[in-house]
Amino acid sequence: MGSKERYHWQTQNVKVSGVDDMVLLSKINEEAITDNLKKRYMDDYIFTYIGAVLISVNPFKQLPYFTDREVELYQGAAQYENPPHIYALADNMYRNMMIDAENQCVIISGESGAGKTVAAKYIMSYVSKVSGGGPKVQGCKTLLLFYISLLANFSSVSRFHGKYFEIQFSRGGEPDGGKISNFLLEKSRVVSQNNGERNFHIYYQLLSGATKEQRENLGITTPDYYLYMNQSGTYTVEDVDDKKDFSETVSAMSVIGLSMDEQDAVMQIVAGILHLGNITFREEGNYAVVESEDFLAFPSYLLGIAQDGLKKKLTSRVMDSKWGGKTESISVTLNTEQACFSRDALSKALYARLFDYLVDAINKAMQKDHEEFNIGVLDIYGFEIFQQNGFEQFCINFVNEKLQQIFIELTLKAEQEEYVQEGIKWTPIEYFNNKVVCDLIESKVNPVGILSILDDVCATMHAKGEGADQTLLQKLQAQVSTNEHFNSWNKGFIVHHYAGKVSYNVSGFCERNRDVLFNDIIELMQSSEFTFIQGLFPENLEAEKKGRPTTAGAKIKKQANNLVQTLMKCTPHYIRCIKPNETKKSRDWEESRVKHQVEYLGLRENIRVRRAGYAFRRVFKKFLQRYAILTKETWPKWRGDEKQGVLHLLKSVNMDQDQYQLGKSKIFIKAPESLFLLEEMRERKYNGYARVIQQAWRKHIAVRKYVRMREEASDILLNKKERRRNSLNRNFMGDYIGTDNRPEIRQFVGRRERIEFADVVVKYDRRFKTVKRDLILTSKFLYLIGREKVKQGPDKGQIREVLKRQIQLEKIQSVSLSTLQDDFFIVHEEQYDSVLESIFKTEFLSLLYKRYEEKTQRKLPLKFNNLLEFKVKKGGWGPFASAGSRQIQFQVGQGDNVVLKPSSKTLIVSIGPGLPKNSSESISFFCGISVNSDTGDILFTKERLKFLVNYVYSNRERYNQLHRRLSKEVKPLPGAGLPKPTPRPKPRAPQCRALYAYDAQDTDELSFNADDIIEIVNEDPSGWWFGRLRGREGVFPGNYVEKI
Repeated sequence: MGSKERYHWQTQNVKVSGVDDMVLLSKINEEAITDNLKKRYMDDYIFTYIGAVLISVNPFKQLPYFTDREVELYQGAAQYENPPHIYALADNMYRNMMIDAENQCVIISGESGAGKTVAAKYIMSYVSKVSGGGPKVQGCKTLLLFYISLLANFSSVSRFHGKYFEIQFSRGGEPDGGKISNFLLEKSRVVSQNNGERNFHIYYQLLSGATKEQRENLGITTPDYYLYMNQSGTYTVEDVDDKKDFSETVSAMSVIGLSMDEQDAVMQIVAGILHLGNITFREEGNYAVVESEDFLAFPSYLLGIAQDGLKKKLTSRVMDSKWGGKTESISVTLNTEQACFSRDALSKALYARLFDYLVDAINKAMQKDHEEFNIGVLDIYGFEIFQQNGFEQFCINFVNEKLQQIFIELTLKAEQEEYVQEGIKWTPIEYFNNKVVCDLIESKVNPVGILSILDDVCATMHAKGEGADQTLLQKLQAQVSTNEHFNSWNKGFIVHHYAGKVSYNVSGFCERNRDVLFNDIIELMQSSEFTFIQGLFPENLEAEKKGRPTTAGAKIKKQANNLVQTLMKCTPHYIRCIKPNETKKSRDWEESRVKHQVEYLGLRENIRVRRAGYAFRRVFKKFLQRYAILTKETWPKWRGDEKQGVLHLLKSVNMDQDQYQLGKSKIFIKAPESLFLLEEMRERKYNGYARVIQQAWRKHIAVRKYVRMREEASDILLNKKERRRNSLNRNFMGDYIGTDNRPEIRQFVGRRERIEFADVVVKYDRRFKTVKRDLILTSKFLYLIGREKVKQGPDKGQIREVLKRQIQLEKIQSVSLSTLQDDFFIVHEEQYDSVLESIFKTEFLSLLYKRYEEKTQRKLPLKFNNLLEFKVKKGGWGPFASAGSRQIQFQVGQGDNVVLKPSSKTLIVSIGPGLPKNSSESISFFCGISVNSDTGDILFTKERLKFLVNYVYSNRERYNQLHRRLSKEVKPLPGAGLPKPTPRPKPRAPQCRALYAYDAQDTDELSFNADDIIEIVNEDPSGWWFGRLRGREGVFPGNYVEKI
């Protein structure tokens, strides 16, 4: 027999697959880790923990657990409460930022295609949803989303593009600014594509979405016309609508503040680049000449430069020659290869500078005067190993080495060193420290690194060609060949990266590193008639001639080191992304590929350190600040020795001594569960004090709210319906059945739905038979809850609450009432109507009227007539199904009690005259109010209960008559809806007579018929009495009897 499926113990119907946290694995090796990840991946669980580190496996498909439900589930929850999820990590970042007042960052690492960008978007989306805020905050969130869209369209498909974006927050935790740092745009994609790929999306969007006028002005046509776009033969991508995306790009540019002229200039440059690519050259006498000068016209026009000037600068360049202290300028004619290089260099420069301009525009739109808190998200290119690896792969892998170094420094190296410094008992764990590889690449001192050697070679090269690359290889062999992480081969060199050995071909290294745009080209663009284009080329050429130009390698090294400094100032969090296959298909698992990633990401070492180490460490002062609220001695500030203060806190929560160690300046807590205990107790304390403040404020608000609501309710019925004598001046309580203490009822209501009204009402069916229902009104729904006996299973015979009907407020069509003083009302809905009777109908209608208007922005139609018609629910099935309508006819009778005369399709309701229709409240009457500190609802205080009892007894005849109609179905509110007390037998006491029949609802209750004489054993103030009848004892509602 196969093993039974296991399900998560905390989350209903969530299947358990492998272990959620790999710290709990019985064996710690690469095979066990890979096997656990595979089990979870095949069951669509892509997230797994190693302590606080999140492992994410790319599913290559859309999964269903990224909805608002999950946002609600993970918000404010501890890590152990729910299955692993990126939302848990995002929530932890946000809460730590708010509680500790420290900047946070998340480092998302993994190779290309492992799902890093998607992970970054999920974090952005989660933080955006939980951070709340008003119009300004919503505007900031909109900017962030538009920024993602805009940059994606100008950089998407680029494997090499990386970005670090900071979401800046106010002290209240609301996002109010942001900042973007941009890394290494893949410039080669401006002028070419790989097989089966496209250039940047903006090319295709412009050609698909441009208006007729734009197409004429920009001279654009189909993609196959352009040399830069037709090399791969791929022009469309599945599920990508270029025309629709173009309109989103234009909207995004408007949102970040670009004027129409600036937007036109952006599109002019994009079109100009495409036209530049169509300029081709042929060779005449070893020199390049433009093959067809017709192709010079449009790029010259779009870039605002002279056609002859463009032709000259693409086929020649001016070189400065020094001789005898004098500098002479010499014009050198280029060959076809060099001319193509100049053309492509201009195109790349235009695109890269345009991209930087857009990033700068976004930063200006999101900048704030001063920085308070921020959450940084690093979404950067992953480690790359191809058959042919060049300069771009070298730069990418260098940045990944730096990120791996941060991970090692903060999770492996620093943690173990900290234990030694703090005097904590510890068994060292070996790991590979990749600092030696970083030094091999970036070192400036002896032995110098590869990038320094590359810059020296580039500084002495004067012509494009293979000679410089060979010189580079020779120098590398001479200066770094002794490094154990370096080898050379005939066409390049090998670096032993943390992710494996990578062979680099030096061909093109020097040219790509120089990243030179000849001064001739810069001067040409500075001569443009468009100020926008001039602004993209702000160089002071005379000043820059005196220094060595900055190389691409130097730029990326500076960016990487600046990034490391920024990240080290934050509290880091880690997401390690894994690519399960090369096919990009779901449920395809390549064992060897995944195992290799597990090895080079150091997951085994990470698990070992986490298992042997401590889940939490904090400086004594910070620990005291965070948990000071737990005891009166530490709040608001501990005045003694900090170490003793920490011990005092730990003893106050009864934490076992084997769960923590105190170092010289820090506390170390071993198990996450111990930390969760501290956090939970802290939350409870804050919640308790917050309730005191909330109760005072909400009581004040509630007083005003309910007085105003009473007035509004009176206005709804004014001049339309007669009123009962005892209803005008009563207070509204909202909840008449005590739902706060009724989990069996609250289970049907949404977690974040506020209960506005709750009452036991009478419902009439198609034959005008009556049945008791709990009527619940929330901000979203109207609920009708009934009871049924369980027919099967271990609970057979027991009475259980069941949801009989749930109506969305916006689907209510109208509410009908008579003009007399009765308590009937009909809720009309599209499918069928509900006929209800409640003595608190005025209060219910006022609340429903208000919530309906809030939900729909429309007034709720209220209809008053003494002949009401309602639709009944379709009964039966197949050809015997029946629906139709029924009528209720109201007529003036005698007295305040209704008299019902039902027939097959009509119910006649007779009742005596009430107060005039123009009656309104004359007394500002208000009983003492106690307010629920969580919801603001009115509670059943002693004074309130007294008021309710008095009100019920003032309507006693109406109640009696109502319950006689219902026979045994509907009774007065037992004990005013309060919980039943524990029966406490007392000596023989006075007797009472039953006014109504009562059927016991539980085993400790007493059943009786009307006029039965019951011996009273105990009268409880809650309204539930204890008595004896015919040898049986039990509790019963005191308002069903009268003493004799």
